[in-house]
This record gives sequence, C-alpha cells and structure tokens, in this order.
Amino acid sequence: MSDQLRPRASLRTAVVWDVLKDALDRRAEATGRSALDVLDTGGGTGNFAVPVARLGHRVTVVDPSPNALFGLERRAAEAGVADQVHGVQGDVLGLFDVVERGGYDAVLCHGVLEYVEDPAEGIRNAVEALRPAGALSLLAAGLGGAVLARALAGHFGEARQALTDPAGRWGDGDPVPRRFTAEQLTGLVTTAGVEVGAVHGVRVFADLVPGVLVDTEPGALEALLKLEAAAAELPAFHSVATQLHVLGEKQG
Repeated sequence: MSDQLRPRASLRTAVVWDVLKDALDRRAEATGRSALDVLDTGGGTGNFAVPVARLGHRVTVVDPSPNALFGLERRAAEAGVADQVHGVQGDVLGLFDVVERGGYDAVLCHGVLEYVEDPAEGIRNAVEALRPAGALSLLAAGLGGAVLARALAGHFGEARQALTDPAGRWGDGDPVPRRFTAEQLTGLVTTAGVEVGAVHGVRVFADLVPGVLVDTEPGALEALLKLEAAAAELPAFHSVATQLHVLGEKQG
C-alpha cells in the first residue's frame, strides 16, 4: 500500500487517486505506452508523484520549495522509484523556464491555483504542457466547504464574509488566498482548451466528522470512505466540498 493510501491520508486523497489512476490507465491504453510522462506542478514531497511513479510512469515534479524537493527525493528513494521521479525548482507561472511545452501525457495541478497570482495563466500553462488528448487533473479549494466549516464552528460572520468575498476568504487570518466554485474551475479549464470529463467533490464529510469517531469506531473509516466516494460525483454535494477536483482532456 502506498503512503498516500494510509488510513488518515486516504480521507483526503482517495477519491482523487482513484479518478487519477483510471485516467492514467486510459491514457496508457490509448497511447500504447505503459510508461507515461507525467508532470506534477506544486507536487511538494510527492504525495501523488511517488504513487504515480510506482505505477511505472515517469514523473517530473515542479515545486518552489527546496525543502519539499529534498523530501520528494528522500520519499522516492524509500519507495524504490528514485530513477522515475525528477524534481525541479519552479512554479506554474514560470513553468516553461524549467519544463518543455507539450511534453506530457498528464499534468497534475493540485493545491496550486489557490496560491498563484493569476489562476487563468496557471491553468493555461498546465494545459500547454500537455500533449494532444493529454489528461489534466485539477484540485483546488472549494468555497462552499469553507463557508460550511466556519458556520458549524459558530463563526457566522466569517462564514458570511467567505460567501460574499470575491476570493472566498473568511478574513485576514484566512490561510487560503483564494477559493473556487465548481463553475469557476470548469470555466477556467474550458477556456484553456480542455474538455471537462468529470467534476468531483473532495472531503465532503471528512472534515466535519470528529476525528475520534473515525479513529475509534470499528468500520467507521471504511464507511466514511465509501460515503465520500458515493457523494463525490453528485453535483448537489460540490457546493459543500472542502476541495473540488476537475478531470479533463486537452482538445485538439
């Protein structure tokens, strides 16, 4: 089992991982190549990059943090995929200073758009890095999840602030610079030349359930994972998800 799929981590990543793995399998079948070229922008210490490499693919991770890249190198070595994972320092807005255009079968852009100055440019760069019919996996903070979380914590003013703020922030102390609705993300992706294949709500319930319940109640984790998977594709739950995942394919 990969470190990404350990019980606690699985609540945060299981839905995205299942969708991503299926997309990579389909891309490999379509190209006739078992080893794909995958780009992970903002990939950090390799939460997705290392499991993807363990599937047999070649992964390039672009991240601005030298410490994260050092952690990536160590994690890849421990997983036995050091020769399949390559880390370079950079960011999505300066992407083509460090990687080539049109050189990848799949691009991961997870937890990046919240922090860049120009999300539209970030998406355009991610798409330009793709080969024709390549897969884009986009994961970003959802507006509704933050509003719901602040309200349930009793911070009603902050919840209203997030709901009305153009960037979806609940106040000056908010650590997330920007949040999105599903419509905003699909609009950015479509404008950049990607056909949207699926939208998933991520962590619809996981962040609202007391941790002690998941840790101590027999079968609770497995049941919660199944509930997350069942709700992920239902549009009604996208508006309350902590994160939103968009999977698409580059047109042309």
